[in-house]
Amino acid sequence: MRAASARTRPRLAPSPGTVDVQPGTSKTKAASDNGETVMVVAKRSSRSAVSLSGREIQKLLPGTNALKALQTLPGVVYETSDPWGNNEQNISLYIHGFNAQQLGYTLDGVPLGDQNYGNYNGLSPQRAVISEDISRVTLSSGAGDLATASTSNLGGTIDTFSSDPKKKFGGQVAQTFGSYDTYRTFARVDTGLFGNGNSAYVAFARQDARAWDFNGRQGGYQVNGKFVHETDRDKLTLYFDFSTKVEPNEDSTVHVAGESGAPYTRPFTYPNFPQALSYLSASGATPAAAGANYRNYYSDAQREDALAYATLDHHFTDNLIWHSQFYYHHDNSVGVVAGPISAAGLPALFNVYFPGQNLKQIFGNSGYATRTTEYLINRGGYIGALDWTLGHHTIEAGVWVEHNSSSAIRRWYGLDVNAPTTPYERPDGSIFTQYYSQIANTVVQTHIQDEWRILPTLAVQAGFKSSLQFANGTVPVQPLPGSLVGSTGMPVGQIDTEKAFLPQVGAVWDATSHEQLFANIQKNVRQYMTYGGGGASPWSVGSQAAFDLFKRTAQPETSWTYEGGLREHRDLSFGPLSGIEGQVSYYHVAFSNRQLVVSPTAIITSIVGGASILQNVGSVTTDGADFALTAHLGRHFAIYNALSYNKSVYDDNYQSGSTLVHTAGKNVPGDPAWLNKSVISANFGNFDAQLMGDYVGKRYATYTNDLSVKSYFMLNLEAGYRIPLPAGSYLRNIYVQGNITNLNNQRGVSTVVVGAASGTYNTFPIAPRMYFLTLSTQF
Repeated sequence: MRAASARTRPRLAPSPGTVDVQPGTSKTKAASDNGETVMVVAKRSSRSAVSLSGREIQKLLPGTNALKALQTLPGVVYETSDPWGNNEQNISLYIHGFNAQQLGYTLDGVPLGDQNYGNYNGLSPQRAVISEDISRVTLSSGAGDLATASTSNLGGTIDTFSSDPKKKFGGQVAQTFGSYDTYRTFARVDTGLFGNGNSAYVAFARQDARAWDFNGRQGGYQVNGKFVHETDRDKLTLYFDFSTKVEPNEDSTVHVAGESGAPYTRPFTYPNFPQALSYLSASGATPAAAGANYRNYYSDAQREDALAYATLDHHFTDNLIWHSQFYYHHDNSVGVVAGPISAAGLPALFNVYFPGQNLKQIFGNSGYATRTTEYLINRGGYIGALDWTLGHHTIEAGVWVEHNSSSAIRRWYGLDVNAPTTPYERPDGSIFTQYYSQIANTVVQTHIQDEWRILPTLAVQAGFKSSLQFANGTVPVQPLPGSLVGSTGMPVGQIDTEKAFLPQVGAVWDATSHEQLFANIQKNVRQYMTYGGGGASPWSVGSQAAFDLFKRTAQPETSWTYEGGLREHRDLSFGPLSGIEGQVSYYHVAFSNRQLVVSPTAIITSIVGGASILQNVGSVTTDGADFALTAHLGRHFAIYNALSYNKSVYDDNYQSGSTLVHTAGKNVPGDPAWLNKSVISANFGNFDAQLMGDYVGKRYATYTNDLSVKSYFMLNLEAGYRIPLPAGSYLRNIYVQGNITNLNNQRGVSTVVVGAASGTYNTFPIAPRMYFLTLSTQF
């Protein structure tokens, strides 16, 4: 089954004597007695692939982000400063040396973009589907399926699947309470079957919680709806999601080599406005002792998304299937920072627009100014595929087309000393617009592959995809000269990139009825970011000349991924051990044309903004292995463990201005060499419990590996009890679930913001121990 679709397909169908484990099931009797397994590994794929069911995701913590749930899987480093993994500002994700923007993401096949915090081509999975409505999430940690609708999946694909409507009328209600005034409500109503093969559901979620590290509330509202119409030959699916949330953010802590006393947290001063005023000098200067770790009045991310798709799977015959999907996504978001007017080089910026004037008076006499980065996305697309089974061959051909119109606008507002704004409102009445960038982008991706079942136990797959991107950037409002450090203006123009032949070859061999060998070789490309507000994008470089040079000389990032491994599913009778299932895999990646944003001056900051140079800086060589095993101990216990080793090394030095930066032979920062994940599960009738352990090894914090953060080990605990109700009751049961996150109250670094140069880096802290109680019922 192609991971990007929920339709039934004949590809890699189980052969006689093989094990084909689906999410939430197991061949072993012990597994079926013990409920759902932690991990499903026997996806019929030539790639390394592991899955988690929706039930397992909710065990981690009701409402958990699907991406955070992946942290229990081998080779995955997912970090964030809140227990749900919802705060997007401080999310860090690494898989086999690749970061979040080098992976692919889909929901029911619909592309979700590259998860960049500065929205331009998608939305996060938790904004696309309510957590409780997820049926499963699958990680393919190689280059991803040829049919995956993504231009960024160098290092793998994360496919999230929403659940289908249930066949019987009913509903579900869940309420979570917890630490820091957590209040999460989930409700869903299923129609059951009606009419001629119709079913539908609508679901609602509301989350509200006080941040543990500052005085701010984070949360929002979300609505999902899904309709399915099924006949003997057709399946029509309609889906809609609306999400709106506000997330006040804590600033990262700046660490400088040789300095001590960096704060563990860096909260803002809101809502204590008198404190914020007294924090600054009469001229608006921050305390000298605070250095780069000064405090803002507040910052926040406001996100609003609407996503919809229509999918039709039509069986012309049993051997000829057509899949067709149309989708549309609209995003209207803003990031806000209300900070001191004297910080981070802001006086130089403001003096460009207001030379010789009283800046404090211009911005409302508070000593603070409010900056917004405003995002707008309108994208729509089509995904089509034709499957044709011809004897021992299954031939698939498909196309993905998307057009995206996005913009990024930087505006500045005053913060009135008599009427200060809050992080829960969108500023209006700007004093000036620093820049306004627009980019229109069209992606065309095609693929064709043949899957040949040579023997009942051996299948070989070969194919290729073509990836084409046509992007044109304009700047309706250019920044004034000098307002972006080192910039002579934001570039405009078109860049077309065409990679016509990206091959893939793989094989799956059922060596025995319990063991399966797989291997895969694939080339992939990451197309250029189409964003004009910063980051590793050609449209964010500091001049037209730099853009033109990049267009002539640069190449998109590409990778060759080689992987192979063994899957095992076996019933046993060896003392207490009654069954095992697992996967061991080895991978080698040759990553070429690595792109890096190189700042021409050290004074550029995220507040001021500035020119950057985007360039190819060489290659990366990665070798690693993952080992994951679930051992079933009779009817009531299971132990899962995943051990991962990764060695990702830069092959080249690079030039930053006149300085040669010595990175050759250095490890890729942010991604540890060693990871270990463990889950001990117990199940006794209506009672279940899980103790989860997560070890993250030492991580380098700079490209030159001169600074690092320590390893840590964190425990999480879940326990639940299902209270059966008498026959004939309106409610089916009541489920009580308790969660303790960070059970051992581990302190340390969650997210590492890698330093572009030696001697400095930024961090976000690990959230402390928290307690949660969830009551849920079904009818």
